[in-house]
Amino acid sequence: MDIVMIGSGNVAAVLGRKFVAAGHRIVQILSRNSTEASALAYEWDTESANYMSLINPSADVYLLAVSDKGLGEVAAQLNLPGKVVAHTAGAVAASVLADVTEHYGVLYPLQSLRKENLRLPEIPFYVDGHTAYAKAVLHQLASSVSSLPVTDATDAQRLPLHVAAVFVNNFVNHLYVLAQDYCIKNGIDFAQLTPLIRETAERISQLPPKQAQTGPAIRHDADTLRQHLQLLEAHPHLRHIYLLLTESIQQEG
Repeated sequence: MDIVMIGSGNVAAVLGRKFVAAGHRIVQILSRNSTEASALAYEWDTESANYMSLINPSADVYLLAVSDKGLGEVAAQLNLPGKVVAHTAGAVAASVLADVTEHYGVLYPLQSLRKENLRLPEIPFYVDGHTAYAKAVLHQLASSVSSLPVTDATDAQRLPLHVAAVFVNNFVNHLYVLAQDYCIKNGIDFAQLTPLIRETAERISQLPPKQAQTGPAIRHDADTLRQHLQLLEAHPHLRHIYLLLTESIQQEG
């Protein structure tokens, strides 16, 4: 397929690389960030532009890989009747594209994507289309770049999935950030925790997370909890989070 990629950030870069690797053609990159757009255009041997008025009208699919808050603004500048136009957001309704084309939809990659990582990750896709044609084209495109099943997901199905993804990815990574900062302040090499991080992630592929829970909170180990909280008195923000998560673990356990 010939694809116009609108956006030049992490999602655009990784999906574009997967499309090119699968034999599709990125015929144009549109982005307000001319530096990033030019870099991707060079990588994919294609053209870039900074204004929607310069959009290539001959592509098969137009993919908006921009921020959630920017989707409405970008969509308002597009008029592509008869074309398949989709966005990649988990928490934005497909109908944000309703005035662009009758063949609008969503191609949502449920994965954490970073353009700096040149290894192309496996991505489960969730697809929606306003017309049968749009849905079929987006299914075909997603299936061509992923060995995982492509799943239909309406706005109402996609939003709670996005919430769950925030918990298991964004919030967990933020805890890594906090732990790394704590390690730096206490002269600990954060890399010492890497085997534990890997084991925790691997374990939940074999056990339900509730059964995999370990640690002083689930054991109601009062002495250890007291020592930890005493140590964290010098870090009130961390202490607050520690107490909050301890309470949650004990309530669930």
